[in-house]
Amino acid sequence: MKRIVYDKYGSVDDLHAVEVNKPIPDKEQILIKVKAVSINPLDWKILMGEVKLVSGKKFPKSVGCDFSGTIESIGQDIQKFKAGDDVFGVINPFKEGVLGEYILVNEKEIARKPANLSFEHAAAIPTAGQSALQMLTKNVNSIKGKEILINGASAGVGMFAIQIAKSQGAIVTAVSSAKGHHLLKKWGSDYVIDYNKEEVTNLRKQFDVIIELSAKLPFRKVKKLMKPESTYITVIPSLWNFVHSFSNNIVSGKKYKILLMKSDTESLNRLASDALKGIDIHISKTYPMSDYKEAYKTIIKEGALGKVVFNILS
Repeated sequence: MKRIVYDKYGSVDDLHAVEVNKPIPDKEQILIKVKAVSINPLDWKILMGEVKLVSGKKFPKSVGCDFSGTIESIGQDIQKFKAGDDVFGVINPFKEGVLGEYILVNEKEIARKPANLSFEHAAAIPTAGQSALQMLTKNVNSIKGKEILINGASAGVGMFAIQIAKSQGAIVTAVSSAKGHHLLKKWGSDYVIDYNKEEVTNLRKQFDVIIELSAKLPFRKVKKLMKPESTYITVIPSLWNFVHSFSNNIVSGKKYKILLMKSDTESLNRLASDALKGIDIHISKTYPMSDYKEAYKTIIKEGALGKVVFNILS
């Protein structure tokens, strides 16, 4: 089987394809024939060594964490799934990678893929969808009627966050470059801002929730945009952010939270159901696995609207 790996922290040029033996599941594992893999920023953050304190020094490493596919075989202790089931899910990216023809997973990492949901769209859900869902349901009390600012809103997490927030009655202001505004409006944003034309920190209004997805709008710069009792959420798990958030939250009603997404089957099932009910999952481009270097170089340089997916259906 083919697998995309790297032998040291570095750049996309350090990725290469290798031939390895197809893995054999132990009694608690499931062997999946991979059909699609979606790209997340964490893929290249790990590759480039930005989180090596967590990802460690053991090589080779593979890349990617979100996938969909078909179960080929199961271990003897598996009860909830069987060979032939179509599934999707996310693995721990600090330990494994999914960009290859087969992967081993456990039951807690997957959910059944609905027949009416494509493999590509299913693979686009896990990390982005669950991150957005947990931001708005576990880090914030009821958001009905609340003002929410989403910065960096045109990529995967923003795509889900806008639609989930609107479905729960929030008022959404979404920020991106102009090229993403048609999607921000399609997903339901009440207001859209082009960060190339308007400085977000100069807005003359305050928000109940600020979701920072771009790594360009730190807490210190947006405190003035926050209501006295409000929440700022970032997806950047740096040591500085943990220390600052802890000290801030002791004394301030303007809460500073860091999302550490934890996947679970219930959330995956909910998001798949939402997709079938009409939530838009925009896939801006698909690549064959053989174009892995082009795919990663392009998205790192240019960004992506919605999600970018590898098609491994052959």
